[in-house]
Amino acid sequence: MKDLSYLKDKPIAVLGAGGIGKAMAADCTLAGQKVVLCDLEPFAKQSLSNLQNGFRFYGTQTNKFGFYREGVVKFDKVTTDIAEAVAEAEIIIVAVPAVGHTTFFKALVPHLRDGQIIHIFPDNYGTLLFRKVMKEMNCTKQVVVGGWSSAPYGSRIDSEGPFMLPSTRIFYRAITLRGATLPSTDQDVFLESVKYIGAMDAITNGLGPVGGDTVMDTGFSNVNPILHCPGVILGVGAMENYGLIYGENKKDFSIYCHVYSPTVSKVQHGVYKEECAIAEKMQVGIQPFKEEEFYSRSNILGSEYMGEGMHVPYEEVYDMAMGTGPFSVNHRYLTEDIPIGCHVFHELGKKYGVATPIIDSMINMANAMLDRDFYKEGYTLEYLGIGDMSPEELLTFLHEGTYPA
Repeated sequence: MKDLSYLKDKPIAVLGAGGIGKAMAADCTLAGQKVVLCDLEPFAKQSLSNLQNGFRFYGTQTNKFGFYREGVVKFDKVTTDIAEAVAEAEIIIVAVPAVGHTTFFKALVPHLRDGQIIHIFPDNYGTLLFRKVMKEMNCTKQVVVGGWSSAPYGSRIDSEGPFMLPSTRIFYRAITLRGATLPSTDQDVFLESVKYIGAMDAITNGLGPVGGDTVMDTGFSNVNPILHCPGVILGVGAMENYGLIYGENKKDFSIYCHVYSPTVSKVQHGVYKEECAIAEKMQVGIQPFKEEEFYSRSNILGSEYMGEGMHVPYEEVYDMAMGTGPFSVNHRYLTEDIPIGCHVFHELGKKYGVATPIIDSMINMANAMLDRDFYKEGYTLEYLGIGDMSPEELLTFLHEGTYPA
């Protein structure tokens, strides 16, 4: 294993100042690391506007091993200049919504240096896009690029009315996450570098990171399309009536507490089985879940912060998730997880001859609910840079990083 101990004295660059970016930047700072937080305009006008008195990181942080950290931090540097952000950093964390990946990657690639390690939270096929952008920009820097199936927390930025506050509440901490690199030959270095990311300490001191088979494995193992899309679509009546017909405060709503049920879990398990069928046909991995793990208020999310066997009976209130929303259908649980998660599975199903009727129904319902056409808006395999690859060429690319002639 390559010695990465030099990383402990290097600053970390966090690109993206949304909920996950700020949380990870604050957590790394609390762990004693130097952090540069960067966001781009027009987002930075709001996301970086009120940090002069510090940023608060707090919450129950539920996890099996009781790892806990909180406090108010001031970041070493806050900037809108990516070149300045990554000038001294050897680890770069990209924590932006998937729709912002290409914008950030195009700004970052010209400033890469040999040896840097890029972590994308969550991946959402960002590793494929990153390598595509590098190729298009003729960048030959020797960097490690990898992504994760999820973020290391369940978190929410606090808000008051229209204002975003300088604080984030952490509901749970993951004790394990699934990550992979493109190409997969870089994976040992990528997983070892986790030890030098303070925001991953609950994982390092928990069950540890798990290496996925390829970055397609990481995409398949993102639980969000499985959890969020059926939850919002089947629970929209409860969501829109909460605080009106029943319930005292609309902001107490949670799809985990107020929507998940045996029937909803059955649909979620159906989505997972379709994903498994595609992964098997493609000869790539996917995070294994037992069927019984779906039949719980915590569903398969529980495995990330409590490990295998986590189960919350339907008749119990799932306190950890109270007030987590969403509060509208116009939310990333649909606007991101449908066009990126579900639509990529739809495209792969067509390419590999695997039927995806449940996943397709999620797309169709989201189209009707939001008056949009996610078949046209969604990620295509061409957009990810793999549309013209044969199954054999794709596997070679994922494992070795070799583009077909």
